[in-house]
Amino acid sequence: MNDLQLAHRPVTKAETRIRKPVTDVTEALFDFTCRSKNFRFEERPSDSPFVAAVWRTQAETVWSTHMMNPGSFLFPAVSHWGLVVTKQHGKTTLTLWGPGTKATPAPCPGEAELFGIIFQRGAFLPSLPPGIVRDRRDAVLPEATSQSFWLNGSTWQFPDYDNADTFVDRLVRSGLLVRDDIVDAVAQGQLKDLSLRSAQRRFRHATGLTHSMVRQMERARYAKELLQQGISIFDTIGQAGYYDQAHLSRSLKRFSGLTPAQIVRLGQPQ
Repeated sequence: MNDLQLAHRPVTKAETRIRKPVTDVTEALFDFTCRSKNFRFEERPSDSPFVAAVWRTQAETVWSTHMMNPGSFLFPAVSHWGLVVTKQHGKTTLTLWGPGTKATPAPCPGEAELFGIIFQRGAFLPSLPPGIVRDRRDAVLPEATSQSFWLNGSTWQFPDYDNADTFVDRLVRSGLLVRDDIVDAVAQGQLKDLSLRSAQRRFRHATGLTHSMVRQMERARYAKELLQQGISIFDTIGQAGYYDQAHLSRSLKRFSGLTPAQIVRLGQPQ
């Protein structure tokens, strides 16, 4: 099951009309914000081959920093990484959000505006590869001025939702953002002259994850989608390729933080 197939999912109506989420990161943000009247969420595509999506949201009320109930901001495992610009209390910060191998409680800021760039798998900063910030070891880049931050010894203006593509193009031209095509080759099983061991090493360096882990995460995401569509747990086991219900439950609990039954309940009309 690839990203294109996984993207075909029903869209929940929110307060604002938006396109359906493309990446696992924006899907997680979309799922949370659409369950709350205190957030608005937007996502748009990008012309850059390095970018999977650009998103923004706004929190209007103060929330607990680590909410643990089933409707809380328990961030699922995700295979993409990105940059997040947060404006809160007159201060702007830029954070590297890493991929994750398990569901983890995530900070939920109050009275904040957030904008993010989600990168395609295989695009990475050589000086700060995704593995460094994996599993919520997110890193805030040093502030230079109220309008800029430090990256690789130079100051950069904080990007925004509208000029994200220009910002990414500058990173690419400066050699700070690169892309390893081996990631797509591994995903498609087209290694050609490269050894499997070398391909796996490059895949992990460029994404912060192993290819096996990405496939497990994609299967869990697909299973969750089936359950949300009303497919029975029994049929989901077969369609998503799990051995039995215990196998499905362990996978969903690890990668989404929810059991199959909880996912079914959350998908039912309130």
